[in-house]
Amino acid sequence: MFDIGWTEMLVIGIVALIVVGPKDLPVLFRSLGQFVGKARGMAREFSRAMNDAADEAGVKDVAKGLKAATNPINSAMDGVKNAAADLGKFDPDSETGKLAAERAENAKKIQAATARAAADRKMKEAQEAQAKAAELEAVRDAEPPAKSET
Repeated sequence: MFDIGWTEMLVIGIVALIVVGPKDLPVLFRSLGQFVGKARGMAREFSRAMNDAADEAGVKDVAKGLKAATNPINSAMDGVKNAAADLGKFDPDSETGKLAAERAENAKKIQAATARAAADRKMKEAQEAQAKAAELEAVRDAEPPAKSET
């Protein structure tokens, strides 16, 4: 905040120790801390009051309008997003609602059938792999053991 480094803080502490004395130094730091706390609280309250006044005056609306004017692509995309969000909202008793429910049911059936087909395919592959392994083991067991030349 005041751009004071550690060496400056050390010099200020030593000077304060010499001027105030070691007995009264903790009291000085405590009162200094209380003062800084009160100043921060006042600054926080001032900022809050200024933000509230700006909200009442409509500064945020003006800032939003300026931001939309300076970046029309984002404001257009926000409009598209809002329109797309409104597309999904419809009356469930209307024809559109009935069709949407039917489509959702059909999508669930398709997903279930796809999952079932994938599981069947994996089971078939596993059976084929087991059959192949059994065949290789049978061939290995049928071969005579190799004679060692010792």
